Amino acid sequence: MAVAAYPARMVSAAEANRDTTDDTNPYTHGHHDSVLRSHRWRTVENSAGYLIDRLTPGASVLDVGCGPGSITVDIARRVAPGRVLGIDASAAVVAEATSAAAGAVADGVNVEFRVGDLFHLDVAPGSFDVVHAHQVLQHIADPVGALRAMRTYCAPDGVVAARDGDYAAMTWYPASPGIDRWLDVYSQAARANGGEPDAGRWLLSWAHAAGFSQVMPSASAWCYATPTDRAWWGDLWAERTTATTLADQAIARGFATREELDAMGDAWRRWAAEPDGWFAVLHGEVLCTP
Repeated sequence: MAVAAYPARMVSAAEANRDTTDDTNPYTHGHHDSVLRSHRWRTVENSAGYLIDRLTPGASVLDVGCGPGSITVDIARRVAPGRVLGIDASAAVVAEATSAAAGAVADGVNVEFRVGDLFHLDVAPGSFDVVHAHQVLQHIADPVGALRAMRTYCAPDGVVAARDGDYAAMTWYPASPGIDRWLDVYSQAARANGGEPDAGRWLLSWAHAAGFSQVMPSASAWCYATPTDRAWWGDLWAERTTATTLADQAIARGFATREELDAMGDAWRRWAAEPDGWFAVLHGEVLCTP
C-alpha cells in the first residue's frame, strides 16, 4: 500500500514511494513480498467492517493506496454494478492488482486499477459515493491535506472513510524485549519518513481539522493468537524487519545495526512459537461526511 505524500510542497507519487533510503519521503514498508503478503490477506470483513453499511449495490468507490487490491476487489463485488477505482503509487503493485482482479472483471465486476497521485487525480470532483483509505494516512506527511483531497472526490452525500493502525497501542504476550526494540526502531523509521505510526488515535483530530461536517469515530482490532495466525504474523514481521526497505532505512539512518535487526527477527519467531502467544493490533477508524 502506498500513496503520494507531501511535506511543505506537493510530492509526486513516484517520488514518495521509491524503495530507497535517500528520498525525501520514502514509503517505510517498501514493496517486498513479505509486505504484500500481509496486504493480500486483507478483506472488507477483516479490514473495513466499519464501512460495510455504505457499500451498497450501485455505489461508486475510490480506494486510495489500494496496494495489491484485495480490499478493492471485495468492495467492488459488494457494490456491483457500481464503479470502483483503486489507485496506488507503485506501478508494480497496480499491475499485480490488475492481474489478481482479472477473474472478478471477467465476472462483470466493475473494478479498475491505476497508478495515481491522490493530489493530482484525473477524475472529476464529487465523482464517488465512498472514498476509502486503509493504512494510508499513517504514511503521509500531511494527513489533513490528504483527507481534504479525499473529500474533493467525494459526492456531497457520500462518505470519506479511513482506518489506520496505532503502533504504540499494539500489545502482545509474552513480554519480548526484542519486539519492544522492533517497535522503537519502526517508530523512528516511520517518523523519519514524515509519517505517524500512531495514526489511529489521530484520525478524529485530523478529520476535524480537515473540516468535515460530521465525523463518526470507531475502533477495531486484529488478533493473532492461534498457532496458524501466530506463525503467519511472526514470520511476516521477522522478514519485514530484516529483509525489506525498513531494514535498509534503519541501518542507513543509524536506528539499528544489522545484528540488532537479526535479533529482532529472531524475537518475532520465538514469540510465534509460544503456545500462549497473543498479539493485538488496534485501529482507529473514521467515517466523514463532507
